[in-house]
Amino acid sequence: MQSSNPVLGKAFNQPGTALSQNSYQELEKAYQAPAASSIRTGRMTIEDVVAKTGFLFGLLVIVGAFAWSANLGMGTAMIGFIGAFVLAMVISFSKTVKPALVVAYAALQGLAIGTISHFYEGAYPGIVSQAVIGTIAAFAGVLFMYRSGRLRATPKFTRTLIGAAIGYFILAFVSLIASFFGVGQGYGFYGVSGLGLLLAVAGVAIASFFLVLDFDQVEKGVAAGVPEKESWRAAFGLMVTIVWLYLEVLRLLSILRNDR
Repeated sequence: MQSSNPVLGKAFNQPGTALSQNSYQELEKAYQAPAASSIRTGRMTIEDVVAKTGFLFGLLVIVGAFAWSANLGMGTAMIGFIGAFVLAMVISFSKTVKPALVVAYAALQGLAIGTISHFYEGAYPGIVSQAVIGTIAAFAGVLFMYRSGRLRATPKFTRTLIGAAIGYFILAFVSLIASFFGVGQGYGFYGVSGLGLLLAVAGVAIASFFLVLDFDQVEKGVAAGVPEKESWRAAFGLMVTIVWLYLEVLRLLSILRNDR
């Protein structure tokens, strides 16, 4: 059999080079072999990201449960949030992935989340379980829409979402400063009457849509064959968005229950 492919020419253009029985057996073994894992290829897989995300959230829950039971106070929550924010900046702008910092970030977030969740639960019994269910529902809904192709991180979608996030944080900052001067009444982080509810709804929506960007980055990373270590960065990104989403759902529920 003649071949015009220069790469295959040496193998296919010589007489008597039909595949032998041994070659067929080797091909059959290759097809029947299990898919190569990240350990064999050194590349990131979806399974790596899922496993590391699960590990990080397991650590967050353990530390959060300790903070909840110890009732450490809101000062501890601020320490956790500030420490997590500093680590998030370091991780985000670091060229190399440092798993130890990602693990430390999850622990600090657990400290903050456990403390603030205990605070909200004391004010509104049952609100934490509602916030957890709401967060899971939002995550599952966005994941389904992304997998079905109804939501995609197109350039226009990304620009619009980032613009909305910038506007959201500016309004949130203005609202927070205004609350310090007694402008409006409310419960939670933002005290301007009426604006707090609007910001909470917008926060839940924006945080939910940011999951689309996270899913897209994971998918692109796997397709590009990035190193397996990058799965830590991907898991970190998912954790940041999910924690943000949980806090927004928690705040929205507190505003709705406070207005009853």
